[in-house]
Amino acid sequence: MAKDIYISADIEADGAIPGLYSMLAFGLAVAAEFDGETFTPRDPSASTFYRELKPISDRFDRDALRVAGLDRARLEREGMAPLDAMASAAQWVAEQAVGARPVLVGYPVVFDWLFLHWYFVRFLGESPFGFSGVLDMKTMYQQKARVTIDAAGREDLPVFLRSTREHTHNALDDAVEQAETFSLLFTWAGITRGGLPGESEK
Repeated sequence: MAKDIYISADIEADGAIPGLYSMLAFGLAVAAEFDGETFTPRDPSASTFYRELKPISDRFDRDALRVAGLDRARLEREGMAPLDAMASAAQWVAEQAVGARPVLVGYPVVFDWLFLHWYFVRFLGESPFGFSGVLDMKTMYQQKARVTIDAAGREDLPVFLRSTREHTHNALDDAVEQAETFSLLFTWAGITRGGLPGESEK
């Protein structure tokens, strides 16, 4: 059985769903590997990928664009064509994942997965992560901390599970930050059923 290689992803978009709106940038960072027994964190700043893309639609949400902090007019001139961006991303993933299964991780992963999967399939016909190679960090925390989903946001993480890096809303910066949190979260023993802290909290 192939080991997993976990790739942290973050995207910036100008709206809620792909197709009607555009993914403007995305960042990927190798976070760790796991063979079913040994978990091996990686330096997430050592293996990264980042692209800014041309918009695919004239529609955009001003609030979403404000959060992304990217200039659509500049991207229309200078952004990479989505086909080229996704092809180079797929090649990068394949190079990182030789002998392993690539698994996309995010906090939460659903929004980033939605755009990345749509773009890979729309422009390449398939995704290097397949249709299910994904792991949601928010669900991992919710299960280990034994809290409700409303109490499982990124801002709810205890200090010992947080990266020391700043969350900048630059897709690559945030992918690297998130990768560090992933390794901390993966190795955290969590809260026991008796309500006692896991081993890493003692």
